[in-house]
Amino acid sequence: MQIQDSILTSVPVFKVTDSLKEVILFFNQTTYSHIAVVDNGVYIGALEKNDLENYEVDKIIEAYRYQLATFLARPEASWLDVLEVFSKNEANVLPVVNKEGKVLGYYDLIDIVDLFINTPFFTEPGGILVLAKGIKDYSFSEIAQIVESNNQKLIGAFITDSRNDVIQITIKIGSEHLNEVIQTFRRYNYTILYGSDDDQFIEDLKERSDYLDKYLNV
Repeated sequence: MQIQDSILTSVPVFKVTDSLKEVILFFNQTTYSHIAVVDNGVYIGALEKNDLENYEVDKIIEAYRYQLATFLARPEASWLDVLEVFSKNEANVLPVVNKEGKVLGYYDLIDIVDLFINTPFFTEPGGILVLAKGIKDYSFSEIAQIVESNNQKLIGAFITDSRNDVIQITIKIGSEHLNEVIQTFRRYNYTILYGSDDDQFIEDLKERSDYLDKYLNV
């Protein structure tokens, strides 16, 4: 998956010397949460739309330098790394900045989520299990071994929740016949929170924003 193909170059980058009137106009015309700011061509941070009511139209961006958020994505970052930055900063747009500080463009959250949904985890046929185990007791190698010991193929796995020292892991297996795998996980002291061969579950993952919120936190 080449997320670099999703870099947007049509969204503007502002200079510290630009008027806040221009920024306010931009935010009022878009749904983006942030906009990148550069000083002498070097990225110094992003202005946030949530601060819009505090901006004074007769000032320049330099007056609000201290309020700039400093998050970014490197062009070589994986889509998981990019999703993590989106999640931590509650943003829907993310400046892509190279090591020299040049803004190459932006990632749009919707585009990255679309890439996530179009991975084999969602598109390949199979069954879904949601497992739970103590955070110190689980391992992905053990999960893979359990699946493969039942002559099944592990398509994907990711952590969907972690609280009170218990980890929740959603896995997809290349079969809709899950009973033997479920029994093996139980013998290894995994709790089965969900196990179904119903394809509707995949559709729910795509459509229910509250489920994606657990991962994206936006």
